[in-house]
This record gives sequence, structure tokens and C-alpha cells, in this order.
Amino acid sequence: MELPMRAFLAAACGAMCSAAFAATPEIHTGDVDRFYALYDATGGRPSVEQLDAYLAGGSQRLQEFARARRVTGERIAAQIASNPGMYEHARECLRVLPAVERRLQAALDTLSDLYPDAAYPPVAIVVGRGRPVGIADPSGATIGLEALCAADFLHPDPEDRFVHVIAHEYVHTLQALARDEPEPGDPRATVLRMSLLEGAAEFVAELVSGSVSNIHHAEWTRGRELEIETAFQAAMHGSDLGPWLYNYRPGPDEPYDLGYWVGYRVAKAYYLQAEDKRAAVARIIDLDDPDAFLRDSGWFPGMRLDDARAR
Repeated sequence: MELPMRAFLAAACGAMCSAAFAATPEIHTGDVDRFYALYDATGGRPSVEQLDAYLAGGSQRLQEFARARRVTGERIAAQIASNPGMYEHARECLRVLPAVERRLQAALDTLSDLYPDAAYPPVAIVVGRGRPVGIADPSGATIGLEALCAADFLHPDPEDRFVHVIAHEYVHTLQALARDEPEPGDPRATVLRMSLLEGAAEFVAELVSGSVSNIHHAEWTRGRELEIETAFQAAMHGSDLGPWLYNYRPGPDEPYDLGYWVGYRVAKAYYLQAEDKRAAVARIIDLDDPDAFLRDSGWFPGMRLDDARAR
């Protein structure tokens, strides 16, 4: 798997897009239906040419997903050949989507209460090359069915995993920081900025859906808060994201994406000390100055979050 949950298209769609958004989450699965019709018709071995036609004839979100993440018929065919079980297993996750949609509606109702400016673009479920799990921009979110279904390293229960990851991606569609997102390697893509982008989405998603996407961060960091966050503070204005973000690799159970966790704690510290919780959620979503937000949060390395409550 590649980075959990991070890749954003650059374009913002503005008011004209939001006017067409629904109050109820819309999960579109037409591209999945097309993929599995082809998969079954070819005995699980579609050709590169057939897979290229699946991509070319797909929804706009699938085509944007393919362009943004270099998804091609050749790469899907190679993934099917090397890991056919991934595509068979992904069918199981289709069965949880009705329950996911119901739970997301409740989560987004809560988000709308906290952040009245929220408008919800559709989520497209597609089939790709095994990664990434998802991408988002202000016009919507796209989830790779086979990638998220296989991502039990985030959350063991598939229904919970889809709810919390899609909630995270919905927050990305609203965030100011996601509207002009520098690519990794750009000097503007500092550890602090990218960690706040991801951590703020984790915090708001937890607030409305009941959990963060990656439940392992709590166990990995318990008792190491000061050590990890002191190292983060030293690195936060640099652009070497490797030690902090998008660094999941299959294999040993090593901590990864600790920048998500630090950014989450900064956002939570800000929220807990705020008297007006709705205004705090708006600031967390709308933040566009990472250094100012960090200062205003009151965060410091190793802080106990109940310290923020007491302020």
C-alpha cells in the first residue's frame, strides 16, 4: 500500500460546485459494477486493453483518480496477477456500504451542526491498482475499493474502516489547506503544514464519526509523547516528510504516519481550550496559517490533553 489517505487534486471548484452538493452523502459505485462485470466475464484475468477501456469509459472521478495516481490498465493487470486475492476480497467490502452510508449520514449531520458551511460532494468508489486508499479535492472524494478493503492496518473492522476513512476524506474536501496543496518536495510542503492538514482531518473525523482512521497511533505513542513531539518540533519547518508522513510499508508493525498523530493532537489541543466549540471547528477546518494555528493551540511537546481542557 501507498500512503494511507493522502493525495489531493489541485483544482478547487468553489461556489458553483457546492451549489450542486447534496445534504445526504452520495456514494457512487458504478465504476465498481463495471469493473466486476469485466472481471467476471474474463475469469478474473482482464487484459491490459480491456482495463484501459474500463478506465477510459469510467466516471469523471475514476478518470481523475487514474491521472492523479498513475493508474493504468497495465498497472491494474500487474496487481491482479501478483495479488488476485485483493480483488476477490474487495467484493466483501461492497456488502458493508449500505451501513456505511447510514452511519456517514449521522456523522455528517453532526458536522453540519458544528460547521454550518459544510456542503458534501459525492464519494466515488472505484477499483484501481491496489493504491492509494483515497484522494479528495473540493469537488469530491474517490476511494479505491480494493485498497481500502485491504487496509486492515488502519482499522480491523471493514465497516468501521470505511466510515472513518470516508469521514476523513470528507473533511479534506472542506479544508482551506487542501485547496492549494503543494506536492511533497515543494518547500511549502513542510512537516507542520502537512501534519496539520492530515491531523485536523483526523480530529474532525473523530469528532463526528467516533474514531480516527488509524487506531494504532494511540498504542504506538503511549508513553512516548514527549520524545516523539520533541523530534517533531525540531523537524516541523523542514520539508523532509519521510520520517513523519506517507511512510507506511507492508511488513513489520512499525509506527508510521506519526505526523497525522501530532497534527491531530495540535487540533485537539486547540479545540479543548476553546470556549466556542463551533468556532473552534471552523478555525480547524479553515486554517491557512499553520504557524499561527500552532501558536494559538497552546500545544507543546508531551502535553497532556486534559491540560488543554483546564485552560
